Amino acid sequence: QVQLVESGGGLVRPGGSLRLSCAVSESISSFSTMAWYRQSPGKERESVARMTSGGATVYSAPVQGRFGIFRDNAKNTVYLQMNRLKPGDTAVYYCWAYKGEHYWGQGTQVTVSS
Repeated sequence: QVQLVESGGGLVRPGGSLRLSCAVSESISSFSTMAWYRQSPGKERESVARMTSGGATVYSAPVQGRFGIFRDNAKNTVYLQMNRLKPGDTAVYYCWAYKGEHYWGQGTQVTVSS
C-alpha cells in the first residue's frame, strides 16, 4: 500500500515562506505524475503544482512565480517551496501521486495570517 505523508505546514505571516514535504513509501520515480493540491473551507480542492516523471512542471495561476515543486529521488520525497505567502494561500495542502491509481496524503494545514 502506497503511503504519502505530508509535513511542514504551520502558521506563517504574510510575505513569509514555508516548505512542505511529501514522503512516499516507495520510489517516486515509479509515479508518472506527482502534485500538490490545496483545499480551503467551502471551496473545492484545487491543483497547485504538478511534476511529471520527466521533470516538467505546471503551476496554477495564483501561485505561479511564488511556489516551486521539486523532488529528491534519493529520499523519495517531493517538496513544495512556498514563498511570498498570502492570506489566500491558507488551506489544507495535499500531496498526490499517480501510477495507474490515485494516491493521496492526509494533508497538512497552512495558515497565512498576521
